[in-house]
Amino acid sequence: MLGIVFLVSATACFAVLDTAVKYVGAFVSVLIAVWFRYTFQAVAVTAVMLPMRGRSLLRTAHPRFQLLRGALLLLVSVLSFISVQYMPVGEFTAIVMITPLVVTLLAALLLKERVSALRWVLVTGGFVGALLVVQPGGDVIGWASLLPLLMVFTYAWFQILTSQMARTEDPMTMHFYTGWVGALLASVALPLAWQALPDARTFALLCLVGLMGTVGHFLLILAFARTRASTLTPYLYAQIGFAMFCGWLVFDHIPGRLELAGIAMIVLCGASASWLTARDQRLPVDQPEA
Repeated sequence: MLGIVFLVSATACFAVLDTAVKYVGAFVSVLIAVWFRYTFQAVAVTAVMLPMRGRSLLRTAHPRFQLLRGALLLLVSVLSFISVQYMPVGEFTAIVMITPLVVTLLAALLLKERVSALRWVLVTGGFVGALLVVQPGGDVIGWASLLPLLMVFTYAWFQILTSQMARTEDPMTMHFYTGWVGALLASVALPLAWQALPDARTFALLCLVGLMGTVGHFLLILAFARTRASTLTPYLYAQIGFAMFCGWLVFDHIPGRLELAGIAMIVLCGASASWLTARDQRLPVDQPEA
């Protein structure tokens, strides 16, 4: 139960993060928001965990994969921060929720995992729902309609890499390197987009972006450390509700019928895929013959 509470709290943090990014994006460059998000995480995780863990926090068996993982999540953040400038927060969050379905697709294509016909139907249904939300050629202009889908594929790659690394790497060590890789790479590009912050409110919102990203990911780690992933996954969709509420509260936006139909398809297909995963994990596995 505590793991579920941590997870739902994390989804609320991410909804606030996306809303703050969309709001502050009207005043400063997206790259500045990205830099604040990762620098805040890097400094906060180091200040809290390094005194507790010491040098063991830095110990990793796969430094190249840590670099790749951090770079992938940074790219995900850049794409998502740009995407949310063109889309309402609720609809954007719904697109993010097809990531587990994309993981299934990439696992079949790249890792040659066997995927049942029913899972293929759910993946197709999730993409149809995503197209109803994005509506290429509609309100989202030209190339910008592809950004959320590109972000989802990048995020799925990040999750596959994370699942492989989690077998040997400490979660807090991965969290540490993710923050510093993102902060250092964003710092290299920061001079290209730096601008003076217009006021103290903008600075406070940027700090909020960093705080929500850091706390949200830390709550995710706590959640998955206490509860099975198959139990937690359905609760990830709570983020759509939080995001729609934030979008209505801050931007007075309510999704239209097509968007709501697409969101419903994404939730239905994603939740069904999660149920299948949980069912498969409970099935007895026969030992292979010698």
